[in-house]
Amino acid sequence: MEDKKQQAAKWFEELRDQICAEFERIEDEDTNNPAPAGRFERKDWQRTDEHSPNGNTDGGGGEISLMYGRVFEKVGVNISTVYGHFSEEFRKQIPGGVENDGKFWASGVSLVAHMKNPHVPAVHMNTRMIVTSKQWFGGGMDLTPALPIAQDSADFHAANKACCERHPDVADYQELKEWCAKYFYLPHRNEERGIGGIFYDQLSTGDWDKDFAFTQDVGRSFNQIFPEIVRRNMFTPWSEADHVKLLEKRGRYVEFNLLHDRGTKFGLMTGGNTEGILMSMPPEATWLKKPDGMRNIDKARAA
Repeated sequence: MEDKKQQAAKWFEELRDQICAEFERIEDEDTNNPAPAGRFERKDWQRTDEHSPNGNTDGGGGEISLMYGRVFEKVGVNISTVYGHFSEEFRKQIPGGVENDGKFWASGVSLVAHMKNPHVPAVHMNTRMIVTSKQWFGGGMDLTPALPIAQDSADFHAANKACCERHPDVADYQELKEWCAKYFYLPHRNEERGIGGIFYDQLSTGDWDKDFAFTQDVGRSFNQIFPEIVRRNMFTPWSEADHVKLLEKRGRYVEFNLLHDRGTKFGLMTGGNTEGILMSMPPEATWLKKPDGMRNIDKARAA
């Protein structure tokens, strides 16, 4: 298992590097914008195991990669490898968390991108490996457009379907698609957060290599389909009204991540880095419905 942990943690780091490089290439392609191309800035963080029976001990850590650019208004690609002990209360909520006195190990990569152009959808992707007295993988990806485009949605779903079909012993596309729609749902709004994708958790078929291969393919598939969607829409003209719709959709994003997202809860309950956990928050959002455009929002702010 120790070798498997190292393999997984190394892969999440490699995937982070691949995605960051691709996103920076996209920034370079927007040559019509006089602003400088964005670049990722990285910041390490460490945690202590506050619930260790031996007092505060090393609990691992991670690295935040954050970019503010001319195509990507805000994008974070974070990796972490944390370990230690769950609190007495939280270990009861995690499979295998009680059986080994709350000891755990978790590693993963998590990404959220908020785009400047309202025609380019926001996106979320994460994959992870967790070990308690049990071991499993989880993750997925989902798309949240402010202005849905049928071809983008079709291509995104097709890429997820193809990924799952390459791993028939591990993943059932329809099941993971429905799981995603159910998970990324705002019950207080009676609506889905976006157009969906795939979501999986507690994946442990008994063949670690196959489970890991699927998890790797999810990351690779994301790094192929999302850049394609960005490039086809990043130069589309947009209006003030389009921007208002973008800000309103971001409001929904905030509501889900703070009220319902299990990943946010897991990070906060395990003493993770708050800045990294809340990296998913958009740089700007609104809950004001102003169909006349941004001028109305500006007036509301001034008042």
